[in-house]
Amino acid sequence: MSPAASSSPPKVSVVVPVYNPGAHMDELIDSLLNQTMDPGDFEVILVDDGSTDGTGARLDRLAAEHAHFQVVHIPNSGWPSRPRNLGIERARGTYVQFADNDDWFGTEALQRLYAYAEENGSDIVVGRMAGRGRGVPRELFRRNLPDARPEKSALVDSLTPHKMFRRSFLLEHGLRFPEGRRRLEDHVFVMAAYFAARRISVLSDYVCYYHVARPDHSNAGFRTFDPAGYFGNLREALDIVDANTVPGAVRDRLHRRWLRVETVERLSGKRFLNAPEEWREDFFREARGLVAERFAPGVAAGLPARQRAAAELLVQDRIDAVRGLAAWEASVRARATVSAPSAEEITATGELLSGGSPLTFTHRPDGADTLSVPVDGIPAEVLDVTRALRTAKMDVLARRRGGAEEFFVPSKTSVTRVPDPNAPGAFRTVHTTVARIAPDTLNSGRNAGTWDLKVRISSCGWQRDAPLPLSLLISTDGAPPVLATPPARPVTVLRLKRAARRRTAALLARLRGLV
Repeated sequence: MSPAASSSPPKVSVVVPVYNPGAHMDELIDSLLNQTMDPGDFEVILVDDGSTDGTGARLDRLAAEHAHFQVVHIPNSGWPSRPRNLGIERARGTYVQFADNDDWFGTEALQRLYAYAEENGSDIVVGRMAGRGRGVPRELFRRNLPDARPEKSALVDSLTPHKMFRRSFLLEHGLRFPEGRRRLEDHVFVMAAYFAARRISVLSDYVCYYHVARPDHSNAGFRTFDPAGYFGNLREALDIVDANTVPGAVRDRLHRRWLRVETVERLSGKRFLNAPEEWREDFFREARGLVAERFAPGVAAGLPARQRAAAELLVQDRIDAVRGLAAWEASVRARATVSAPSAEEITATGELLSGGSPLTFTHRPDGADTLSVPVDGIPAEVLDVTRALRTAKMDVLARRRGGAEEFFVPSKTSVTRVPDPNAPGAFRTVHTTVARIAPDTLNSGRNAGTWDLKVRISSCGWQRDAPLPLSLLISTDGAPPVLATPPARPVTVLRLKRAARRRTAALLARLRGLV
């Protein structure tokens, strides 16, 4: 059912590509039916991409019951791009908001995003995301950014399409998703939009969008892929960056996102170790070709040491050494303790571990600090962490129990170097963070419930979380928040079984022999 032709245009058009979602779509539908924005102010365009599980009939019933929902049925195109493009063509709203059929919205999301866009004259608004079973940008959402630019902020960390775009802006620049079965089509669309936009705004004080991994990891982003095709599609995103920048620091900074996230991180930790051997070799070969072809030296130089090390081993063509580094990285965890907590303030202490022992560094005679890794042949300048250790921090975060909302708690960190008496020059780092409990900063005051506290250590390219044995209880009746301490429990996330430790140690020993 389509809205009557005579009705006034809506404020927002929500475009959703749909293909065989089953019950995974329930939360999205519920969230759209419960928006605080008046149903007369937004429309939902559901593009059924040839579903075969009865979804088409379900969507038709939904549209028959709710005038602001409409359904478009098309033959299966095999990927979300075609449905999204049809949604843009159908949309009548001032803004177009994209969603996937297995995600959902915060109750006030559309109302807040629209108001923020109007307030700031935005062509694009990036709403705060929360992840359930999958990662979402973190640093981008530390605070509201009314006017953000890709070359000066962490915008490049957010390249999924789940944003609000001014429809006239999309039409003016002819912005559409590349169609066909392919990867990283959203990167091409979003980067082109970022460069074309007059103003991009980031709304960080309320969780607008919940990004969900299905329990069976059947979302498109989790499927295996052909490395050659993948890196071919990645080059298209780099082409957009190159067309809008000149060689130098800005281009290197933007390129670094693809070297870091799409290349080096896929060579790291369990993600690489658990992949099929043939795929690992194909990916390594294609990644090595991309690095040689497209990335200037300054791209890898700006990575954290652990990622520079993997990039260096890629250039050296040492896949066995990459496996060794990945096995070591897979054991890096955080642990933390808390002391003298009160309803106003807590003090947490934490550090990073590797294989159950503190992560260590070396202070060199020349005054530089280097990361200690169990792989030979990596130049000292690649492992340099002198500057990184000065900016290392440990944040305290609150995460709503039973949900995915997560917010930084106002805090301040100091870092102490602890020398190793058995190894001259070696030391570990211990973080101490004092956090101020400020409930009103959680989800813009929409915070009733239980919030579990944890720390996040950000150091030398790692971000690792460890729980704290504390919870913040916030009632709906205006009573003061309560800081609760549950029964004692281990506060380290490092819980390797002895057998797993033995296997890791044996693998590292074997790989050291190879490298």
